[in-house]
Amino acid sequence: MKILAVDDEKKSLEAISDIVKEVAPDATYMEFDNSLSALAKAREEEFDVAFLDVNMPELSGIDLGKYLVELNPFINVIYLTEHKEFGYDAMQLHASGYILKPAVARNVKRELDALRYPELRKKYKRVFAQTFGNFELFVDGEPVTFKYNRTKEIVAVLINNKGAQTSNGELIACLWEDDGDPDKKLSYLCNLRQDLQNTFKKLKLDGIILKQRGSMAIAADKIECDLFDWLEKRKASKYQYMGDYMNQYSWPEFFHAELDEISYAMDEEE
Repeated sequence: MKILAVDDEKKSLEAISDIVKEVAPDATYMEFDNSLSALAKAREEEFDVAFLDVNMPELSGIDLGKYLVELNPFINVIYLTEHKEFGYDAMQLHASGYILKPAVARNVKRELDALRYPELRKKYKRVFAQTFGNFELFVDGEPVTFKYNRTKEIVAVLINNKGAQTSNGELIACLWEDDGDPDKKLSYLCNLRQDLQNTFKKLKLDGIILKQRGSMAIAADKIECDLFDWLEKRKASKYQYMGDYMNQYSWPEFFHAELDEISYAMDEEE
């Protein structure tokens, strides 16, 4: 469990730190006395629980909580405050808990034992990539609709590369197979990448696409995928390769042949 604590009062921050270390000794814990610094960190890392003071300069705990939920819909926001009147605002945010200061160990433990989104929920991955048969991308059980059809194909290429960084040149080669002016295709690719970014942002899927200059990759550990599961578990996988792989695309043919070889080898082992 990864726990974040934010409070501009040093004594309160020290108190919650001591309590968390007592009641959740195995947790990864980070603390900030500045809400903007905490928000910047939350953009880099995903936290399970956030203990937030309500009254803080620059960015209040209520507003910080809203931003944290936008970054991670399954974060458990627990408010720490001296005032009862912010309870309604916390309820509007669907906060996991509300603790009046001074915090004591039994209250913190009670909230950690009754999280709105327990750690078990982390095992549920919102994104599922189907590669056996036709390629399809699902979020929360619904197929994702992009502005451009080729945007979805970009995701298929990234899935096919199993988390490896894929250059713009590789994407262009797969999507257009040397058809047309590469410079014009690069301009079109920029539009597709923007469509991908906008769609994932709307779906609150920050961190699924890992971007570097001139390349991008899929965060394989943050999605469920029939291909990944089968390659790891083989016969024990709940998904089984039956000879069909991303049928609507021609560029995966070489990897398709590799999957056939793996499947034949598995059959011979029986």
